[in-house]
Amino acid sequence: MVKTLTELKPEESGTVIEIRGGQGLVNRLNAMGVIPGKKITKVSSMFMRGPVTVQVNRTMLAVGFGMARKIIVEIDREAQ
Repeated sequence: MVKTLTELKPEESGTVIEIRGGQGLVNRLNAMGVIPGKKITKVSSMFMRGPVTVQVNRTMLAVGFGMARKIIVEIDREAQ
């Protein structure tokens, strides 16, 4: 199942398959370690379109709602 990062529930994880944005956004996310093929776990999100906290490798990141909407994740099968 494929979802955007904003659609994931807290503690749900998957693999980044695509970043739907311009080169600037892709470069910024790549610098933070968010690249296609990388496992990502949603830790939490704020109410009403606030930042989304994720874990990539052992690093916790806060990603803006707009950026999180452009990160496409394939949900891990065991989590479904």
